[in-house]
Amino acid sequence: MNSNNSENYYDVLIVGAGPCGIFAVFELGLLGLTACLVDALDKKGGQCAELYPEKPIYDIPGYPTVNGGEIVDKLLEQAAPFDPVYYLSERVDELHEDSNGIFTTITDQGRKITSRAIFIAAGAGCFTPRRPKIESLEDYEGKSVFYAVRNRETFKDSNLVIVGGGDSALDWALDLVDYCNKLTLIHRSDKFRAAPHSVSSMQKLVKQGKMDCFVGNITALHGENGVLNGVTASTKTGDIPLPDINKLLLFFGLNIELGKLADWGIELHDGKLIKVNTEDFATSRRGIFAIGDINHYPGKLKLILSGFHEAALAAQSAFKIARPDEKLIFRYTTSSTDLQKKLGVK
Repeated sequence: MNSNNSENYYDVLIVGAGPCGIFAVFELGLLGLTACLVDALDKKGGQCAELYPEKPIYDIPGYPTVNGGEIVDKLLEQAAPFDPVYYLSERVDELHEDSNGIFTTITDQGRKITSRAIFIAAGAGCFTPRRPKIESLEDYEGKSVFYAVRNRETFKDSNLVIVGGGDSALDWALDLVDYCNKLTLIHRSDKFRAAPHSVSSMQKLVKQGKMDCFVGNITALHGENGVLNGVTASTKTGDIPLPDINKLLLFFGLNIELGKLADWGIELHDGKLIKVNTEDFATSRRGIFAIGDINHYPGKLKLILSGFHEAALAAQSAFKIARPDEKLIFRYTTSSTDLQKKLGVK
């Protein structure tokens, strides 16, 4: 696997096992480069797996509609022939570079990984849900209170309150309204930050009596042992008890930060994103590339399909770094029998 004597050597270390990171494995593999991925989450797929595994996505080429979990499964299948190694529930902290340009990274678990190049595909960075200040909230998390929909079955036949006014709150309200026994949407304002079509669709359902919606905030939870049996909401006219509520879905956004990546000596944009060029999406530090939502350049679109394009070009330059004495020959998977052999195509 390696020409370096280090046991944990890979041509490329990929920080982040989301869609762009996984697709980078495929592009690197076509060029004969080995890769490992490190992700702080306990699962592969990044935000698609963590935040919206069952949320439909409509702008992936070739898929009129596909949910986050499905696209992750397909990407993992596509990358599998190249035997990537995944280190999950680990965070890359330290970065060292020797005089030959070889990188050694150390994770928070003490794992040392040596590589010729690094792809930062960490999405929006390290993210945690923003929690409202509600007494005993943590006691209910994971049982009755949730910040994402990982499994729709969790909310089947429930009396559900969704709190939020953005796309995620509206999208899931529309998706789950026929899945729940009763659904109530609460937002602190009558001005929503979601797509106009979603807002109008929600308002239509309210008029039809299929769901409730009002302006307010959740101020208290009622129940025991992590199981809700009601909540209290505050409104302009006073507190309103909502009995029999047994599920609460909160969308207050995410706290996002670069974490230790900010200490890697890479030029940043607004302190939150990594500046790259548009030739190969290299950062200001040789051998380190950034792809996906975490990078910034003029005209950047935060779309998964943009990250796929970035991964393909970054892989070409990574080859030149990892294999300086070899000539890069561009080949198409549709016509190269060698590449088809690597992919296991019969």
